[in-house]
Amino acid sequence: MLDSIAAEVSRCTLCPLAHGRVKAVPGEGPATARVMLVGEAPGHHENQQGRPFVGAAGQFLDELLGAAKLSRAEVYITNIVKCRPPGNRDPLPEEIAACSGFLTRQVEALRPNVIVTLGRHSLGRFLPGEPISRVHGRPRRFDDLTVFPMYHPAAALHQPSLRRTLLDDMARLPSVVADAQPVASAPVPAPQVEPPRQLSLF
Repeated sequence: MLDSIAAEVSRCTLCPLAHGRVKAVPGEGPATARVMLVGEAPGHHENQQGRPFVGAAGQFLDELLGAAKLSRAEVYITNIVKCRPPGNRDPLPEEIAACSGFLTRQVEALRPNVIVTLGRHSLGRFLPGEPISRVHGRPRRFDDLTVFPMYHPAAALHQPSLRRTLLDDMARLPSVVADAQPVASAPVPAPQVEPPRQLSLF
């Protein structure tokens, strides 16, 4: 299932981001992963390699996973948007909406115990309207999902004071995973913007 979703992502033309990509970045990790990490969008290095979190933020993510006694090989990592926005800008609502079906199906295929949201856009996909400064590091139950909000690793590269916050939050993840239950078959909440049928590439 995850492989078929990845193949669809690689061919996707649902929004203009497809026109500027080198490679789509569907996500990676084992189908048995109990933890799913959801970032925001690929950056330069991810666009070149077709893999999530392989740049500087990815190096810090590996360190964060170590704080939770996890490795990259044990978790599934993806983004709410599967292609790089120009200039690494924030993903637009219509781009998030265009990719929403892929993310929903990935969650349903994995049925992870915990979804770790990395950054405010990822948080907004699952817990709309919640400020990350207030809810980070605190697991929330939303329908049949256990969501664990965190700041994006890249935030610590620009604001070093967040580094300790991220490490402390991630250190709590093992207990959150132990307490959480796998996702049931209920649908994943959709983003607030209606997905377009097809957006022009130009």
